[in-house]
Amino acid sequence: MMGTALIHKIGFSAVAASSFVWLQVAMVVCVNAVESDEQRLNVLWIVADDLSPDLGCFGETNVATPNIDQLAADGVRFTAAFATAPVCSSSRSAFITGMYQTSIGAHHHRTWNMQPLPGGIRPVMELFRDAGYFVCNGTAVGSARSAKTDFNFTTPNDARLFDGTSWNQRKAGQPFFAQVQIYEPHREFLTDTDPQRADKLNIPPVYPDHPVTRKDWANYLASVEELDRKVGVTLQRLRDDGLESNTIVFFFGDHGQPHVWGKQWLYDAGLLVPLIVKWPGKLTSGAADERLVSLIDVSATSLAAAGIAVPASMQGQNMFKEGWAGRSVIFAARDRCGDAFDRIRCVRDKRFKLIHNFAPATAYNNRSGYEILQYPVLTLMETMHRDGTLNQVQDRFFQPTKPPYELYDVEVDPFETKNLAEDSAYAADLKRLQQDLQQ
Repeated sequence: MMGTALIHKIGFSAVAASSFVWLQVAMVVCVNAVESDEQRLNVLWIVADDLSPDLGCFGETNVATPNIDQLAADGVRFTAAFATAPVCSSSRSAFITGMYQTSIGAHHHRTWNMQPLPGGIRPVMELFRDAGYFVCNGTAVGSARSAKTDFNFTTPNDARLFDGTSWNQRKAGQPFFAQVQIYEPHREFLTDTDPQRADKLNIPPVYPDHPVTRKDWANYLASVEELDRKVGVTLQRLRDDGLESNTIVFFFGDHGQPHVWGKQWLYDAGLLVPLIVKWPGKLTSGAADERLVSLIDVSATSLAAAGIAVPASMQGQNMFKEGWAGRSVIFAARDRCGDAFDRIRCVRDKRFKLIHNFAPATAYNNRSGYEILQYPVLTLMETMHRDGTLNQVQDRFFQPTKPPYELYDVEVDPFETKNLAEDSAYAADLKRLQQDLQQ
Protein backbone atom coordinates (compact mmCIF):
# COMPACT_ATOMS: atom_id res chain seq x y z
CA MET A 1 0.00 0.00 0.00
CA MET A 2 1.48 3.34 -1.01
CA GLY A 3 2.41 5.29 2.09
CA THR A 4 2.50 2.38 4.49
CA ALA A 5 5.08 0.02 3.00
CA LEU A 6 7.68 -0.76 5.63
CA ILE A 7 11.31 -0.23 4.76
CA HIS A 8 13.29 -3.04 6.39
CA LYS A 9 16.69 -1.92 7.55
CA ILE A 10 19.77 -4.09 8.14
CA GLY A 11 21.44 -3.21 11.41
CA PHE A 12 24.87 -4.77 10.84
CA SER A 13 26.90 -5.51 7.73
CA ALA A 14 28.38 -8.92 7.03
CA VAL A 15 32.03 -9.52 7.85
CA ALA A 16 34.07 -10.24 4.74
CA ALA A 17 36.55 -12.64 6.29
CA SER A 18 34.89 -15.80 7.55
CA SER A 19 37.48 -16.16 10.30
CA PHE A 20 36.06 -13.07 11.99
CA VAL A 21 32.38 -14.09 11.83
CA TRP A 22 32.43 -15.32 15.44
CA LEU A 23 33.85 -11.98 16.58
CA GLN A 24 31.18 -10.06 14.70
CA VAL A 25 28.41 -12.14 16.27
CA ALA A 26 29.86 -11.59 19.73
CA MET A 27 30.01 -7.84 19.12
CA VAL A 28 26.39 -7.74 17.95
CA VAL A 29 25.19 -9.63 21.03
CA CYS A 30 27.21 -7.36 23.29
CA VAL A 31 26.02 -4.15 21.66
CA ASN A 32 22.41 -5.31 21.67
CA ALA A 33 22.64 -6.17 25.36
CA VAL A 34 23.99 -2.72 26.19
CA GLU A 35 21.74 -0.72 23.90
CA SER A 36 18.50 -2.70 24.09
CA ASP A 37 16.58 -0.22 26.23
CA GLU A 38 17.92 2.88 24.50
CA GLN A 39 17.18 1.43 21.07
CA ARG A 40 13.60 0.43 21.86
CA LEU A 41 11.11 2.55 19.97
CA ASN A 42 9.49 5.40 21.86
CA VAL A 43 5.80 6.09 21.20
CA LEU A 44 4.29 9.58 21.30
CA TRP A 45 0.61 10.43 20.92
CA ILE A 46 -0.32 14.07 20.36
CA VAL A 47 -4.07 14.33 20.94
CA ALA A 48 -6.12 17.39 20.02
CA ASP A 49 -9.59 18.11 21.41
CA ASP A 50 -12.52 18.40 18.98
CA LEU A 51 -10.59 18.47 15.70
CA SER A 52 -11.77 17.64 12.20
CA PRO A 53 -9.29 17.58 9.27
CA ASP A 54 -9.44 21.39 9.08
CA LEU A 55 -5.71 21.72 8.48
CA GLY A 56 -3.57 22.97 5.64
CA CYS A 57 -2.24 19.48 4.86
CA PHE A 58 -5.82 18.20 4.56
CA GLY A 59 -6.85 20.97 2.17
CA GLU A 60 -8.16 23.80 4.39
CA THR A 61 -6.87 26.98 2.75
CA ASN A 62 -8.03 29.46 5.41
CA VAL A 63 -5.81 28.24 8.22
CA ALA A 64 -2.04 28.31 8.78
CA THR A 65 -0.78 25.03 10.29
CA PRO A 66 2.92 24.84 9.30
CA ASN A 67 3.98 22.49 12.09
CA ILE A 68 1.28 19.91 11.47
CA ASP A 69 1.78 20.27 7.72
CA GLN A 70 5.49 19.48 8.19
CA LEU A 71 4.62 16.47 10.32
CA ALA A 72 2.43 15.24 7.46
CA ALA A 73 5.25 15.90 4.98
CA ASP A 74 7.56 13.77 7.13
CA GLY A 75 5.00 11.03 7.74
CA VAL A 76 1.78 9.47 6.48
CA ARG A 77 -1.53 11.32 6.40
CA PHE A 78 -4.62 9.12 6.83
CA THR A 79 -7.57 10.56 4.92
CA ALA A 80 -10.28 8.20 6.23
CA ALA A 81 -9.69 7.94 9.98
CA PHE A 82 -12.75 7.95 12.24
CA ALA A 83 -13.47 8.19 15.95
CA THR A 84 -15.82 5.60 17.45
CA ALA A 85 -17.76 8.33 19.25
CA PRO A 86 -18.37 12.03 18.56
CA VAL A 87 -17.65 13.13 22.13
CA CYS A 88 -14.54 13.17 24.31
CA SER A 89 -14.87 10.64 27.11
CA SER A 90 -16.53 7.90 25.07
CA SER A 91 -14.00 8.22 22.26
CA ARG A 92 -11.04 8.41 24.64
CA SER A 93 -12.23 5.36 26.58
CA ALA A 94 -12.28 3.49 23.28
CA PHE A 95 -8.92 4.43 21.83
CA ILE A 96 -7.04 4.06 25.14
CA THR A 97 -8.23 0.43 25.36
CA GLY A 98 -8.42 -0.41 21.65
CA MET A 99 -12.06 -1.40 22.24
CA TYR A 100 -15.40 0.01 21.12
CA GLN A 101 -16.84 1.98 24.03
CA THR A 102 -20.13 0.10 23.64
CA SER A 103 -18.34 -3.19 24.37
CA ILE A 104 -16.74 -2.04 27.64
CA GLY A 105 -19.60 -0.07 29.23
CA ALA A 106 -18.02 3.32 28.51
CA HIS A 107 -20.52 4.65 25.97
CA HIS A 108 -22.25 7.36 28.05
CA HIS A 109 -20.31 10.63 28.00
CA ARG A 110 -18.95 11.39 31.47
CA THR A 111 -20.46 8.33 33.11
CA TRP A 112 -21.81 9.28 36.52
CA ASN A 113 -21.31 5.91 38.20
CA MET A 114 -18.09 4.69 36.63
CA GLN A 115 -17.20 1.01 36.88
CA PRO A 116 -14.00 -0.99 36.32
CA LEU A 117 -13.28 -2.31 32.86
CA PRO A 118 -14.56 -5.80 32.07
CA GLY A 119 -12.26 -8.64 33.04
CA GLY A 120 -9.17 -8.90 30.86
CA ILE A 121 -9.50 -5.42 29.33
CA ARG A 122 -6.63 -3.11 30.22
CA PRO A 123 -5.70 0.44 29.19
CA VAL A 124 -2.84 0.48 26.73
CA MET A 125 -0.50 2.31 29.12
CA GLU A 126 -0.58 -0.69 31.46
CA LEU A 127 0.61 -2.91 28.61
CA PHE A 128 3.45 -0.51 27.86
CA ARG A 129 4.42 -0.34 31.54
CA ASP A 130 4.51 -4.14 31.76
CA ALA A 131 6.96 -4.07 28.84
CA GLY A 132 9.31 -1.74 30.73
CA TYR A 133 8.11 1.57 29.31
CA PHE A 134 7.76 4.82 31.22
CA VAL A 135 4.21 6.03 30.59
CA CYS A 136 3.32 9.70 30.90
CA ASN A 137 0.52 12.10 30.12
CA GLY A 138 1.32 15.79 29.86
CA THR A 139 0.88 19.06 28.05
CA ALA A 140 2.71 20.64 25.14
CA VAL A 141 5.03 22.63 27.39
CA GLY A 142 5.99 19.57 29.43
CA SER A 143 4.94 21.03 32.78
CA ALA A 144 4.23 19.06 35.94
CA ARG A 145 0.51 19.81 35.56
CA SER A 146 -1.62 16.74 34.97
CA ALA A 147 -3.26 16.50 31.56
CA LYS A 148 -6.66 15.40 30.34
CA THR A 149 -7.66 11.76 30.59
CA ASP A 150 -11.50 11.76 30.55
CA PHE A 151 -12.07 8.01 30.70
CA ASN A 152 -15.43 6.44 31.51
CA PHE A 153 -14.02 3.72 33.74
CA THR A 154 -12.19 3.29 37.01
CA THR A 155 -8.92 1.43 37.54
CA PRO A 156 -7.75 -0.50 40.63
CA ASN A 157 -5.19 2.21 41.29
CA ASP A 158 -5.92 5.51 39.55
CA ALA A 159 -2.56 6.93 40.59
CA ARG A 160 -0.82 4.33 38.47
CA LEU A 161 -2.48 5.17 35.20
CA PHE A 162 0.64 7.20 34.39
CA ASP A 163 4.13 7.39 35.86
CA GLY A 164 4.52 11.11 35.24
CA THR A 165 3.78 14.07 33.00
CA SER A 166 6.91 14.21 30.81
CA TRP A 167 9.28 11.76 29.15
CA ASN A 168 12.14 13.64 30.83
CA GLN A 169 11.08 12.10 34.15
CA ARG A 170 11.98 8.56 33.05
CA LYS A 171 15.09 6.62 34.01
CA ALA A 172 18.14 7.08 31.83
CA GLY A 173 17.70 5.13 28.60
CA GLN A 174 14.19 3.92 29.47
CA PRO A 175 11.78 3.84 26.50
CA PHE A 176 8.59 5.84 26.88
CA PHE A 177 4.96 5.87 25.86
CA ALA A 178 3.93 9.51 26.10
CA GLN A 179 0.67 11.29 25.50
CA VAL A 180 0.55 15.04 24.99
CA GLN A 181 -2.93 16.51 25.38
CA ILE A 182 -3.74 19.80 23.62
CA TYR A 183 -6.95 21.61 24.55
CA GLU A 184 -7.47 23.46 21.27
CA PRO A 185 -9.68 23.73 19.30
CA HIS A 186 -12.13 22.85 22.08
CA ARG A 187 -14.54 25.64 22.98
CA GLU A 188 -14.36 28.32 24.16
CA PHE A 189 -12.49 29.40 21.04
CA LEU A 190 -9.77 31.98 20.81
CA THR A 191 -10.80 35.25 19.15
CA ASP A 192 -9.68 35.46 15.54
CA THR A 193 -7.55 38.53 14.82
CA ASP A 194 -7.48 38.11 11.04
CA PRO A 195 -9.92 40.76 9.72
CA GLN A 196 -10.32 38.98 6.36
CA ARG A 197 -10.63 35.30 7.26
CA ALA A 198 -14.36 35.28 8.08
CA ASP A 199 -15.22 36.74 4.68
CA LYS A 200 -13.21 34.10 2.82
CA LEU A 201 -14.74 31.02 4.43
CA ASN A 202 -16.90 28.47 2.64
CA ILE A 203 -19.67 27.82 5.14
CA PRO A 204 -21.10 24.25 4.98
CA PRO A 205 -24.66 24.20 3.62
CA VAL A 206 -26.08 22.81 6.86
CA TYR A 207 -25.47 26.22 8.49
CA PRO A 208 -26.91 29.64 7.61
CA ASP A 209 -24.39 31.89 5.86
CA HIS A 210 -24.54 34.66 8.43
CA PRO A 211 -21.94 36.94 10.10
CA VAL A 212 -22.39 35.05 13.38
CA THR A 213 -21.61 31.77 11.64
CA ARG A 214 -18.61 33.21 9.83
CA LYS A 215 -17.15 34.70 12.99
CA ASP A 216 -17.64 31.48 14.94
CA TRP A 217 -15.87 29.44 12.25
CA ALA A 218 -13.07 32.00 12.02
CA ASN A 219 -12.58 31.69 15.78
CA TYR A 220 -12.48 27.89 15.41
CA LEU A 221 -9.72 28.16 12.82
CA ALA A 222 -7.81 30.62 14.99
CA SER A 223 -7.95 27.99 17.74
CA VAL A 224 -6.66 25.39 15.28
CA GLU A 225 -3.69 27.68 14.66
CA GLU A 226 -2.98 27.75 18.41
CA LEU A 227 -3.11 23.94 18.36
CA ASP A 228 -0.52 23.99 15.58
CA ARG A 229 1.77 26.21 17.64
CA LYS A 230 1.62 23.75 20.55
CA VAL A 231 2.28 20.82 18.23
CA GLY A 232 5.38 22.69 17.08
CA VAL A 233 6.51 23.15 20.70
CA THR A 234 6.06 19.43 21.38
CA LEU A 235 7.97 18.32 18.30
CA GLN A 236 10.78 20.77 19.04
CA ARG A 237 11.10 19.30 22.53
CA LEU A 238 11.47 15.88 20.93
CA ARG A 239 14.22 17.17 18.64
CA ASP A 240 16.01 19.09 21.40
CA ASP A 241 16.08 15.93 23.54
CA GLY A 242 17.62 13.94 20.67
CA LEU A 243 14.63 11.58 20.48
CA GLU A 244 13.17 12.31 17.06
CA SER A 245 14.85 9.48 15.13
CA ASN A 246 13.72 6.78 17.55
CA THR A 247 10.14 7.87 18.23
CA ILE A 248 6.97 7.01 16.33
CA VAL A 249 4.58 9.97 16.49
CA PHE A 250 0.80 9.72 16.20
CA PHE A 251 -1.16 12.97 15.85
CA PHE A 252 -4.96 12.87 15.86
CA GLY A 253 -8.15 14.52 17.08
CA ASP A 254 -10.21 12.73 19.71
CA HIS A 255 -13.35 13.35 17.61
CA GLY A 256 -14.69 15.94 15.17
CA GLN A 257 -15.29 19.67 15.23
CA PRO A 258 -17.33 21.41 17.97
CA HIS A 259 -20.11 22.77 15.77
CA VAL A 260 -23.87 22.20 15.73
CA TRP A 261 -23.82 19.23 13.32
CA GLY A 262 -20.35 18.00 14.43
CA LYS A 263 -19.60 17.08 18.04
CA GLN A 264 -22.23 14.75 19.57
CA TRP A 265 -23.46 13.58 16.14
CA LEU A 266 -22.53 10.66 13.90
CA TYR A 267 -22.09 12.73 10.75
CA ASP A 268 -18.60 12.96 9.33
CA ALA A 269 -18.20 16.38 10.96
CA GLY A 270 -18.38 14.61 14.32
CA LEU A 271 -16.36 11.49 13.47
CA LEU A 272 -13.82 12.16 10.71
CA VAL A 273 -10.51 13.15 12.28
CA PRO A 274 -7.01 13.93 11.07
CA LEU A 275 -4.53 11.14 11.73
CA ILE A 276 -0.84 11.56 10.92
CA VAL A 277 1.86 9.01 11.72
CA LYS A 278 5.58 9.70 11.51
CA TRP A 279 7.89 6.71 11.87
CA PRO A 280 11.41 7.66 10.78
CA GLY A 281 12.98 5.14 8.43
CA LYS A 282 9.84 3.02 8.27
CA LEU A 283 7.05 4.96 6.53
CA THR A 284 7.09 6.76 3.21
CA SER A 285 7.29 10.48 3.90
CA GLY A 286 4.54 12.71 2.56
CA ALA A 287 2.22 9.85 1.56
CA ALA A 288 -1.56 9.79 1.82
CA ASP A 289 -3.20 6.60 3.04
CA GLU A 290 -6.85 6.24 1.99
CA ARG A 291 -7.67 3.06 3.91
CA LEU A 292 -10.58 3.14 6.35
CA VAL A 293 -9.19 3.12 9.89
CA SER A 294 -10.61 3.66 13.35
CA LEU A 295 -9.01 5.41 16.31
CA ILE A 296 -9.15 2.11 18.20
CA ASP A 297 -6.51 0.97 15.70
CA VAL A 298 -4.01 3.46 17.12
CA SER A 299 -3.51 1.40 20.30
CA ALA A 300 -2.94 -1.86 18.46
CA THR A 301 -0.59 -0.18 16.00
CA SER A 302 1.39 1.48 18.79
CA LEU A 303 1.87 -1.81 20.63
CA ALA A 304 2.87 -3.66 17.48
CA ALA A 305 5.35 -0.95 16.48
CA ALA A 306 6.99 -1.26 19.90
CA GLY A 307 7.21 -5.04 19.58
CA ILE A 308 4.61 -5.64 22.29
CA ALA A 309 2.03 -8.36 21.78
CA VAL A 310 -1.43 -7.04 20.91
CA PRO A 311 -4.06 -8.74 23.12
CA ALA A 312 -6.20 -11.16 21.16
CA SER A 313 -9.30 -9.56 22.66
CA MET A 314 -8.42 -6.07 21.40
CA GLN A 315 -10.78 -4.90 18.67
CA GLY A 316 -8.25 -2.46 17.22
CA GLN A 317 -6.07 -3.58 14.30
CA ASN A 318 -2.40 -3.01 13.48
CA MET A 319 -2.57 -0.52 10.61
CA PHE A 320 0.94 -1.42 9.46
CA LYS A 321 0.56 -5.18 9.49
CA GLU A 322 1.77 -6.51 6.16
CA GLY A 323 -1.13 -7.06 3.80
CA TRP A 324 -3.77 -5.34 5.96
CA ALA A 325 -6.14 -3.61 3.55
CA GLY A 326 -7.90 -1.46 6.12
CA ARG A 327 -11.43 -1.82 7.41
CA SER A 328 -14.30 -2.55 5.04
CA VAL A 329 -16.52 -0.43 7.32
CA ILE A 330 -16.15 1.68 10.45
CA PHE A 331 -18.62 1.78 13.32
CA ALA A 332 -19.50 4.57 15.73
CA ALA A 333 -22.03 5.22 18.48
CA ARG A 334 -23.59 8.15 20.28
CA ASP A 335 -25.32 7.72 23.63
CA ARG A 336 -25.92 10.15 26.49
CA CYS A 337 -23.88 13.33 26.01
CA GLY A 338 -23.91 15.21 29.29
CA ASP A 339 -27.57 15.96 29.96
CA ALA A 340 -28.73 15.06 26.43
CA PHE A 341 -30.01 11.50 26.19
CA ASP A 342 -30.07 9.59 22.90
CA ARG A 343 -29.04 6.28 21.35
CA ILE A 344 -27.67 6.31 17.80
CA ARG A 345 -25.41 3.92 15.88
CA CYS A 346 -23.74 4.19 12.49
CA VAL A 347 -21.78 2.18 9.98
CA ARG A 348 -19.84 3.72 7.10
CA ASP A 349 -17.93 2.33 4.17
CA LYS A 350 -16.04 4.32 1.57
CA ARG A 351 -19.21 5.55 -0.13
CA PHE A 352 -22.25 5.14 2.14
CA LYS A 353 -23.11 6.04 5.73
CA LEU A 354 -26.05 4.45 7.56
CA ILE A 355 -27.27 6.02 10.79
CA HIS A 356 -29.77 4.16 12.98
CA ASN A 357 -31.73 6.41 15.34
CA PHE A 358 -32.98 4.13 18.10
CA ALA A 359 -34.97 7.02 19.62
CA PRO A 360 -36.55 8.73 16.60
CA ALA A 361 -39.05 10.52 18.83
CA THR A 362 -36.13 12.41 20.38
CA ALA A 363 -35.51 15.50 18.28
CA TYR A 364 -32.08 16.57 17.04
CA ASN A 365 -32.57 19.70 19.12
CA ASN A 366 -32.77 17.63 22.27
CA ARG A 367 -31.76 19.96 25.10
CA SER A 368 -27.99 20.00 25.66
CA GLY A 369 -26.71 22.38 28.31
CA TYR A 370 -23.26 22.32 26.71
CA GLU A 371 -24.59 23.35 23.31
CA ILE A 372 -26.84 26.07 24.74
CA LEU A 373 -23.90 27.66 26.56
CA GLN A 374 -21.21 27.15 23.92
CA TYR A 375 -22.79 27.34 20.44
CA PRO A 376 -23.70 30.84 19.24
CA VAL A 377 -24.71 29.39 15.86
CA LEU A 378 -27.30 27.21 17.58
CA THR A 379 -28.88 30.33 19.10
CA LEU A 380 -28.78 31.95 15.67
CA MET A 381 -30.44 28.94 14.05
CA GLU A 382 -33.15 28.80 16.71
CA THR A 383 -33.98 32.46 16.04
CA MET A 384 -34.03 31.91 12.27
CA HIS A 385 -36.18 28.81 12.71
CA ARG A 386 -38.78 30.84 14.59
CA ASP A 387 -38.60 33.49 11.87
CA GLY A 388 -38.93 30.89 9.12
CA THR A 389 -35.68 32.00 7.44
CA LEU A 390 -33.76 28.70 7.52
CA ASN A 391 -33.75 26.59 4.37
CA GLN A 392 -35.05 23.03 4.44
CA VAL A 393 -31.64 21.43 5.03
CA GLN A 394 -30.80 23.74 7.93
CA ASP A 395 -34.28 23.56 9.48
CA ARG A 396 -34.04 19.76 9.79
CA PHE A 397 -32.34 20.28 13.16
CA PHE A 398 -35.62 21.63 14.60
CA GLN A 399 -38.01 18.97 13.38
CA PRO A 400 -39.88 17.24 16.23
CA THR A 401 -38.68 13.75 15.29
CA LYS A 402 -35.82 11.99 13.55
CA PRO A 403 -36.18 9.29 10.88
CA PRO A 404 -35.33 5.82 12.18
CA TYR A 405 -32.72 5.43 9.44
CA GLU A 406 -30.56 7.91 7.59
CA LEU A 407 -28.58 6.80 4.53
CA TYR A 408 -26.12 9.12 2.80
CA ASP A 409 -23.92 8.83 -0.26
CA VAL A 410 -20.93 10.60 1.29
CA GLU A 411 -19.02 10.69 -2.00
CA VAL A 412 -21.52 13.03 -3.65
CA ASP A 413 -23.08 14.44 -0.47
CA PRO A 414 -20.22 14.97 2.02
CA PHE A 415 -22.33 17.16 4.32
CA GLU A 416 -25.00 14.45 4.55
CA THR A 417 -27.97 16.57 3.55
CA LYS A 418 -30.05 14.12 1.46
CA ASN A 419 -31.42 11.07 3.26
CA LEU A 420 -31.66 8.16 0.80
CA ALA A 421 -33.14 5.61 3.22
CA GLU A 422 -36.56 5.72 1.55
CA ASP A 423 -35.18 5.77 -2.00
CA SER A 424 -35.78 2.37 -3.63
CA ALA A 425 -32.70 2.87 -5.83
CA TYR A 426 -30.57 2.42 -2.71
CA ALA A 427 -32.52 -0.43 -1.11
CA ALA A 428 -29.66 -2.90 -1.53
CA ASP A 429 -27.16 -0.53 0.08
CA LEU A 430 -29.56 0.12 2.95
CA LYS A 431 -30.06 -3.60 3.58
CA ARG A 432 -26.35 -4.39 3.36
CA LEU A 433 -25.40 -1.72 5.89
CA GLN A 434 -28.30 -2.63 8.17
CA GLN A 435 -26.93 -6.17 8.25
CA ASP A 436 -23.42 -4.91 8.99
CA LEU A 437 -24.70 -2.79 11.85
CA GLN A 438 -26.84 -5.58 13.26
CA GLN A 439 -23.97 -8.04 13.00
